[in-house]
Amino acid sequence: MKFPLWLSALGAASLAQAASTFMGQSLPVLAPLLTASAGVAPERIGNLSSLTSLASIAYMAFGSPILARLGPVASLQMGTAIAVVGLGVAAIGLWPALVVGALLMGLGYGPTPPAGSRMLQATAPPAHRSLIFSIKQAGAPAGGALAGLIIAPVAALYGGLPGLLLAMAVGALSVLAVQPVRRALDADRDRTRSVHPRVLFSRRNLATPFAALRRAPALLPLTALTFSFAVLQGALFSFSVTYLTQRGMSLAAAGFAFACLQAAGTVARILLGWVADRTGHATVNLVIQAFLAASAAVAYALIPANASLALVATLAGVAGFFGASWNGIYLAEVARLAPPGGVADATSGSTMLCFMGYVIGPTLFAAAVPWLGWEVPFMLCGAQLALMGLVQAVLLRRR
Repeated sequence: MKFPLWLSALGAASLAQAASTFMGQSLPVLAPLLTASAGVAPERIGNLSSLTSLASIAYMAFGSPILARLGPVASLQMGTAIAVVGLGVAAIGLWPALVVGALLMGLGYGPTPPAGSRMLQATAPPAHRSLIFSIKQAGAPAGGALAGLIIAPVAALYGGLPGLLLAMAVGALSVLAVQPVRRALDADRDRTRSVHPRVLFSRRNLATPFAALRRAPALLPLTALTFSFAVLQGALFSFSVTYLTQRGMSLAAAGFAFACLQAAGTVARILLGWVADRTGHATVNLVIQAFLAASAAVAYALIPANASLALVATLAGVAGFFGASWNGIYLAEVARLAPPGGVADATSGSTMLCFMGYVIGPTLFAAAVPWLGWEVPFMLCGAQLALMGLVQAVLLRRR
């Protein structure tokens, strides 16, 4: 049976997204063990998350020629392989090794947004684009949920190293799994495109993603809103397991709550992507979602110290539903608003700015914890998103 090309593209992009996130979230899930082993404070996991995002941004800044030369599937395979190497370095356990491993994992994740967007924009039926992009992006929290459900119990029983080795195996298998569709989906790659370092790091190449943004001014307000979403999501993903274990939960129980947060985000990405297609007002939907996510973040921050696992899992799920489900709608809007022929570049440019939220948010959160505790930084993450949602609502009303 021959599948439609868009379905093959969706399968490859979703699998790469899930595997990359499974590997990436293995560090926050194992954070209590890794930071203790490295002899650093538990909130330092936020610094690793910020470094990972910074490396992803760096790749997006210069990686457009690589995507054009290799094609989207080969780019995804290359990125996943780099992330596997990064986990191997992190498995050494020393703080410098964790830093290098986080940087390599960020470089490995870098091809995921532009490569996935290029495949889906070229093949997805326009009437269902938000839904299809959201299904692809649902692979991210799905991978995170599996990390919480699988890696946390394995680590609780056998230690952090087996958990990291399991994540590496998942990444390696995903590289092999997408190979059958590589020829069809990479058919339009430009074999003559130079990837010489002089080209990759040239001023012109580094300016290309931002030039695409200038050609589509409507992308800037959208990117600003998703930057604020990224600040909150980065905090939820980076610190949840450590936050809950600091409040007395076991690693396995905290991993389960983390999985509920991620699983709710998975369901919400698909459901809210479908809603965005039906309403035809994706940006308005994101503004409403910003206020709901901010409220959920405050509720999550105020979890009582003696709360039951059921209550913690429920509040984590609500936070994940509204705070970790904006990505697919956002990328579909970027693809829709991008200039003709500039989807990959516009996605890279917008995503670079958006990902700064993943850099700045966890960094400031980690710096605030020793002074403010764990609750106030979560509430501040929600407050800044509500403020940006209010700004966006005013801008939409003026339009």
